[in-house]
Amino acid sequence: MSPAQISNFLDGAIRNRISVRLIAEQHISLSRVLEAQPELGPTSNYGIVDMACSPAAMIKMCGDFVGELCEATLGAAPTIVIDGHPDTTFAYVPVHLEYILTEILKNAFRATVEHHYKQFGNTSTRPIPPITVTISPPPSPYSPFLSLRIRDQGGGVSPSNMARIFSYAFTTAGHASPDDDHVGGSAAVGEGTSGGEGNLFGEITGKGLQVGLGTIAGLGYGLPMSRLYARYFGGSLDLFSLDGWGSDVFVKLRSVDQAGNAEI
Repeated sequence: MSPAQISNFLDGAIRNRISVRLIAEQHISLSRVLEAQPELGPTSNYGIVDMACSPAAMIKMCGDFVGELCEATLGAAPTIVIDGHPDTTFAYVPVHLEYILTEILKNAFRATVEHHYKQFGNTSTRPIPPITVTISPPPSPYSPFLSLRIRDQGGGVSPSNMARIFSYAFTTAGHASPDDDHVGGSAAVGEGTSGGEGNLFGEITGKGLQVGLGTIAGLGYGLPMSRLYARYFGGSLDLFSLDGWGSDVFVKLRSVDQAGNAEI
């Protein structure tokens, strides 16, 4: 199978899993609500959908979790600055948003700390640049998309890697040099082939988590799976890099109460 075929297969398989889990969890949640209805007070939740999901609250929660991972793994962590419209709420599935934010923040935190250490050393008293998250509410009922921009100063992604950032199992975590890239998934499929390609399934089963990085960085599934979650209700996820400075990740999420006949 070609790298593109591997990627398409994994996209379809994981999307199907997301669908089955979403339907099952929604059914279970609604069944529990019906059983306990007399005991429940007012709520913004319809099953697993929160009609007043707060991106700012989710960013803070995920940021606290990732910050602890980063502190334990790398010895330091950047702060998060939330700007734009932090009071915005929209209808969405919180567990999907939590996954997307956690994976993006993991990348941003690790890159920022490692780039800071590379520039100034790990004993420097210079403050680590913050991660800035900008929240933009849906501009109108006719454009029901909430947008997020996650901006870091982690050095960006090298041009040679940009084409592979959404490839399954591709990660730059733990590399000593740009020439020591760990490549997996659709970026390297097939054992014993030319061009430095590796074995996808060997990468997944044999590589495990990168040595010394705990769970702040692992097999490289974070970005491609986050993009699948973002696209599930018709949204998008894009990454733009300024090599040597940092990266911007733009996430556009469709409010599920305005999804209409969106294809999923």
